[in-house]
Amino acid sequence: MIFLSVVRARPLVVNNAGYGLFGMVEETTEEQARAQLDTNLFGPLWVTQAALPYLRGQGSGHIVQVSSLGGLAAFPMLGLYNASKWALEGMSEAPAQEVAPFGIHVTLVEPGPYGTDWSGASAVHTEPLPAYEPVRAARRAGAFARTPQDARDTAAVVLELVDTDAPPLRLFLGTYPYPVVEAAYRKRLDTWNDWRHLASRA
Repeated sequence: MIFLSVVRARPLVVNNAGYGLFGMVEETTEEQARAQLDTNLFGPLWVTQAALPYLRGQGSGHIVQVSSLGGLAAFPMLGLYNASKWALEGMSEAPAQEVAPFGIHVTLVEPGPYGTDWSGASAVHTEPLPAYEPVRAARRAGAFARTPQDARDTAAVVLELVDTDAPPLRLFLGTYPYPVVEAAYRKRLDTWNDWRHLASRA
């Protein structure tokens, strides 16, 4: 869903179009990969480009890009979905700096698991290769270890966000992403520091 609202104090654009592509990277066809990026990355890009002239003319506005926990940490079976959301993160962080002088805000909201149709009928699945069944089984077992939150709980939070005078570039929805992302970033920093001796020779 993508919508433009001028009811609130400033014009608001929400890019919420997206779906999940489930499968190993090796299993993913070119058509599946391109369709995933067309929806999850290029859809928000074209809407953002279309909205910006209007928002610049108004001298205000807020673009909310619906990213994901998967835009900050990668998971097995979601490689192309992760790629689309990681790209959305970078594509949105740059214009956030470009349009700030025009009074326009950009925020990436990054939900954890919610009880939506994302992994249901709207999902696309690759043709499975038997070699990856152990990975698939482990992923299924992990999925049952968490209880999705109610997506309706996000509405009041997003409305409060867009009414804020100085909204953040990024906002988690729910508390589930915190330990996951903290662990992922800690691992990255540790790896970079562990290999600093080699990096310094480059």
